[in-house]
Amino acid sequence: MKYRFCGKSGLQLPELSLGLWHNFGDTADFSVAESIVHHAFDKGITHFDLANNYGPSPGSAEANFGKILRRGLMSHRDEIIVTSKAGHLMWDGPYGDGSSRKYLMASLNQSLKRTGLEYFDIFYSHRYCPETPLEETVQTLIDIVKQGKALYVGLSKYPVDKAEEACRMMAEQHVHCLVYQDRYNMSCRNIEIGHAEMLAKTGMGFVAFSPLAQGLLTNRYLNGIPVDSRVYRPGGFLHKEDITADWLEKAKRLDGIASLRNQSLAQMAVSWLLSKEYLTSVIVGVSSVAQLDDNLAALDSLPFSNEEFAEIDEILGFKKV
Repeated sequence: MKYRFCGKSGLQLPELSLGLWHNFGDTADFSVAESIVHHAFDKGITHFDLANNYGPSPGSAEANFGKILRRGLMSHRDEIIVTSKAGHLMWDGPYGDGSSRKYLMASLNQSLKRTGLEYFDIFYSHRYCPETPLEETVQTLIDIVKQGKALYVGLSKYPVDKAEEACRMMAEQHVHCLVYQDRYNMSCRNIEIGHAEMLAKTGMGFVAFSPLAQGLLTNRYLNGIPVDSRVYRPGGFLHKEDITADWLEKAKRLDGIASLRNQSLAQMAVSWLLSKEYLTSVIVGVSSVAQLDDNLAALDSLPFSNEEFAEIDEILGFKKV
């Protein structure tokens, strides 16, 4: 495993990190989840990404990860990075959502209790909340660091101007905003418009999630929708309507490029992200050890040629400005 410095800091993260958004909650097979976490650690994945509402049910991914820690991994606590977040709906009522001090502090304390940890390595504001004054959210993050409940703090899914302002306010109190996390993949390039420049300006690292676009950037749907697809799961983020004829044509062309590189489409999608200099780590979500190994194989890929980059952009409709 290779590691990259997280922005302008001394902290290194592995190029691949394990996300526990799906497949680690109440509905998952615990023994499989535990084997994935152990295998990831054995392969050099030291960064495990959580949030208060990961499951399903909300909170169950943190509880299960805490169980995995207690069953043996806790002896390696100083060798791993554990992150969590708060910002989305977690419980009913006016204090179970948003970015108020009340919600963030309560969520953090609950998350620490579920995982059995004394501190998180990184704690994120999971989203920008326009209903909460930014000063309130930022001061809470500063206090979380100064209270020792997190070593670092980060931001996720913030507008560029709000992220820059938040970083400035933290710096005024001598707290560095370590990292920014957002959706980024070959077909979702919003991060390239403003955020990449912001990262350089603020010195934050960047962690990308959804590298496979919820499965669209794989060969899973090239010959029809499997009966066990997440498309048919209630509450999922990928829908049958997303798998259009137009998209399938693009995916087949991308798969052709991947084949010439001796990669699967999923591996190429991960390799493409790792080619970005401003990227620190890619969060992968998997449901089996074999799937994790398939993602890990992307680390050994050849560099992309300019022609390959151009063809990928042409297929997906992106043009250099």
